[in-house]
Amino acid sequence: MSRFIRGAALALAATLALAACGGDDGGDPLKGGDKGGAGGTITVGSADFAESEVIMEIYAQAMEAKGIKVERKPKIGAREVYYGQVESGAIQVFPEYNGALLARVDKTSTASTTQEVDAALKAKLPAALEILPASKAEDKDALVVTSDTATKNNLKTIEDLKAVAKDMVVGGPPEFKTRQQGMVGLEKVYGLKFKEFKSLDTGPITLSNLTKGQIQAANLFTTNPAIAKEKLVALEDPKNVFGAQNVLPLVYKSKVNETARAALNAVSAKLTTQDLIDMNGKMKTEKADPEDVAKEWLQKSGLV
Repeated sequence: MSRFIRGAALALAATLALAACGGDDGGDPLKGGDKGGAGGTITVGSADFAESEVIMEIYAQAMEAKGIKVERKPKIGAREVYYGQVESGAIQVFPEYNGALLARVDKTSTASTTQEVDAALKAKLPAALEILPASKAEDKDALVVTSDTATKNNLKTIEDLKAVAKDMVVGGPPEFKTRQQGMVGLEKVYGLKFKEFKSLDTGPITLSNLTKGQIQAANLFTTNPAIAKEKLVALEDPKNVFGAQNVLPLVYKSKVNETARAALNAVSAKLTTQDLIDMNGKMKTEKADPEDVAKEWLQKSGLV
């Protein structure tokens, strides 16, 4: 999974699927219709990975608990596909990651903290769109080491790597080598010069290389349940090389009423990174359905 979500290979299929599905109130979802207004239906979508789908379900079920009629459009695909559907009003609520969304609407932004990113988004989003308050939950890049490596070298933060980086091989996806939120930023901001970068295709391969000692540090996402399971250490990033990636609702604001907003805000007030880790673990290891995982979280959080 990547916050800068996959390519747009499913763009045509997803667009045709949306065009073929009329809303329950007879509106054309590609034209926005009368959805989300008083007595209307709110359409909630998700990208094509489990975490996005479970957050979609949380949003949908939270609104349904308030008497709102909800239509779901899961697994739409890449941001290149779904962003235009939200912008057009075809989809009115979408779970987003603020940093990745900002990169979509302003490729030159240097905002890194949650507050900076949200402020930049509010300034750059089209007038029809709005972000609601961000949750504390984040799914962001991290530099991860084994507990043995952390103990041996007294590593708690990325800055602590300065004395040992020259002897370490870092592994991660190919794009990590050339991104500011990657090897470029680690050298520029922290002054780190590693022995080597090893390009690895997927998270599981990266994880395997790390636990087997073939690399000494790895780029993984913070909500990967394997970090806790394997007792790995995600090093703190005090200088914010890896910018904020808070989960928040992106909404087509004229179609999302105050009742829906209140339900979505209540979710964001409670959702944490640990919640995402736990839910990802249930879907990955227990093969739990996102709908059931979402329902369990909402009940535990007192929102339904």
